[in-house]
Amino acid sequence: MEEEKNSKEEIFFEDIIKKTKTGITFPKSLRDELFGENPDIFFKMTVPKEKNKIILEILSEEQTKLLSEKLKKQKPQVSRPKEQKVKSIEKKPVSLSPNWGEYFIYDFNVKSKVQPLLESAFYKFAETPPNLEDAMGRVKYALISFLSSTKTENAKLYFSIIKFLVDVIEKFNQPNLIDWIFEKIIPNIESKFLYELALLEMVEISLKTKRFEKAETYIFYVFKNIDDYPKSEEMYNIMNSFKQLVKKIRNVEKTHKIERSPKIDILLKEKLLEYGQGAEDIDYKIQIVEFLEDLNYIELAHKLAKDIQVSLPSESLRIEEVRKLVRRLHSTPITEQKDVV
Repeated sequence: MEEEKNSKEEIFFEDIIKKTKTGITFPKSLRDELFGENPDIFFKMTVPKEKNKIILEILSEEQTKLLSEKLKKQKPQVSRPKEQKVKSIEKKPVSLSPNWGEYFIYDFNVKSKVQPLLESAFYKFAETPPNLEDAMGRVKYALISFLSSTKTENAKLYFSIIKFLVDVIEKFNQPNLIDWIFEKIIPNIESKFLYELALLEMVEISLKTKRFEKAETYIFYVFKNIDDYPKSEEMYNIMNSFKQLVKKIRNVEKTHKIERSPKIDILLKEKLLEYGQGAEDIDYKIQIVEFLEDLNYIELAHKLAKDIQVSLPSESLRIEEVRKLVRRLHSTPITEQKDVV
């Protein structure tokens, strides 16, 4: 009895864990206490003949090397009969792999800690069938565990994980993640610039997967973000936002042969005309005309260009440039353009 009592008092940790399809996981509290953030931990695993327990002993790196050599020597050499033909199993090359250059556009302090988690999650998504629960568990861990007190650092972390998940959506056909990103990650981005870039990613992947209603919603939020810029001070940022949105939409249409929905057309035309008619700077007005032209709204672009031409004084140095723009738009075929609002 005394021996049993002493044995119980010596126990540091005790709990019940369950073996799942993916293996056995140490409880987080125990991992933190024993291993901290050290990624390289080695164990000696022993199973007695009764097969009623698994014994793990934590080893140092030196102990690991010594035991590894010892076990190699103890393993019996298995000889095969000469007549037995062993078929070699050809490993299929992994055709899909993470695209780190696309995910980590902006550097942040904990990138080296996040990358291994995302890499392991990527290959969980790649399994047949995809191991979604395990994969998303790793993504959620990366989102929660590496936050800092700096809003910019957190925004870069969020944006990188969004880029990763967008790639997963496209490569592994997981469109349900679109809503999850918009609801769980994007509202936490406290950088106006990265918040908008994240929304543009949502517009692009929604169009690629033909989720047009979602694309309409995200375009609406992009415009809301644009409207929050003070027009008197940040028209450059406003024009750049329009430029990035138009570029995303045109790229998807060219690469995926996808047409815009009528509601997307209405949203784009109304907002571009609002800023084209309201801008005071001639350069910004011309940029809006070019955006309308890029989106194939030729009649609208021509009308706005004509308005600019009429408003310019005859001695303006820009008059000839605008005349050329008007002539070009006048001669542009409009047979395939979207209907004018």
